[in-house]
Amino acid sequence: VQLQASGGGLVQAGGSLRLSCAASGRTFSRYIMGWFRQAPGKEREFVAAITWSPGRTYYADSVKGRFTISRDNAKNTMYLQMNSLKPEDTAVYYCAAAVSFRSVDLRSGYDYWGQGTLVTVSS
Repeated sequence: VQLQASGGGLVQAGGSLRLSCAASGRTFSRYIMGWFRQAPGKEREFVAAITWSPGRTYYADSVKGRFTISRDNAKNTMYLQMNSLKPEDTAVYYCAAAVSFRSVDLRSGYDYWGQGTLVTVSS
C-alpha cells in the first residue's frame, strides 16, 4: 500500500488543522492505521491509531482530548483532526499502516509509511 499524507501547514496556537492520509489499493479497510510525529531533534513518536471498521481508537496522552483520528474506508482515507494546537505539537506528521494488530504505539508495529507533512504551531 502507498500512503500520502497532506494537510499540514502553519497555524497559531489554539487553532485547528485536519490531516489526511490517502491510501492506494482496495484493501484499505483491512489495515490498522496510525499517525506518528517527529519534532526537530527528537525521536518519532506515536500520536494516534485506529483499527478496522468501526474502528477502536488509541491516543498518546499528550494529544488525548484535543486530537481525533478517524477513517473513511469508502474513500481509502484516514484523518487526524487536531484542535487546541500547541507549539509543542510542531512536527512532521507521518501516517502508517499495519497489516495485523501488534503494538499500535510503536514504529515497529507498522509495515508501511507515508511521507510526512509538516505542522508548525506558532505561539
